[in-house]
Amino acid sequence: MKARRRLAPRRPHRRRSATPSLDSILAVVRMHHPDADTALIRHAHDEAAVWHAGQTRRSGDPFITHCLAVAAIVADIGMPPSAICAALLHDIDDSPCPPGRVTEHFGQETTDLISGVRTVKFDAIPLGALHFRMARTQALRPTHEEAVLAIRLADRLHNLRTIAFLAPTRRYRIARETLDLVAPLARTAGLTEVSQELHDLSSAVLQPAPSAAVTTRTLTVLTLLLPAPTRARWREEWHAEIGTLSNRRTRTRFTLRVLLGTPRLSWTLRRPAFRERRW
Repeated sequence: MKARRRLAPRRPHRRRSATPSLDSILAVVRMHHPDADTALIRHAHDEAAVWHAGQTRRSGDPFITHCLAVAAIVADIGMPPSAICAALLHDIDDSPCPPGRVTEHFGQETTDLISGVRTVKFDAIPLGALHFRMARTQALRPTHEEAVLAIRLADRLHNLRTIAFLAPTRRYRIARETLDLVAPLARTAGLTEVSQELHDLSSAVLQPAPSAAVTTRTLTVLTLLLPAPTRARWREEWHAEIGTLSNRRTRTRFTLRVLLGTPRLSWTLRRPAFRERRW
């Protein structure tokens, strides 16, 4: 792993994908709900960290980063503590967490929200059926359906922010559904900012800039210099990096760094000692 970190291209600063802290989430909750007891949110975070320990996303990031990102979006919308807890725990069923533990520690309301998030289908929600008051300094008192929708939209938004790590066919399918169904749903529900970002991220997947496509093909060709068993891993990492860069200059600089570093990377990956240590 030391060799991989040493040889991998330097990662640029990413404003959107930076993982929010629990304290920043709690500050937003207090802004919308000054009298809220945030102890339960801290407990939900600790539970998510315990049960998702060792689980990672396709990006390689710890899974808890996704839970925090979803909770941050839900908090920014103005949802109350019960919804924040559900956002932090929305994937808890995919962990070793024992059945009934969430209800025991957080109550039936949070359990029902998690269940709704896992079962609701975007195409089953009628456009215009829900509406959020978007005065950001006011506390929302959402219905169960509105809280479920907020968490589902936040989950989709963060997944789109990190969609570069998915296979191309899956990226296209998710982006197409988001553009056709999810973004309009968020807009009619009153979540204008969420809808706009969903629209922009999906459009970028479906209609990538020509220069980005050329750069991506160049990186794919460069992986042919690497040992065959490692090509998919490095292709995915490099493509994910390109997906986070917003202009031609930064994409070109990144590609040049990869181009200059690939011969050394290839030589290192082919060394018998490295293969025995890494694999």
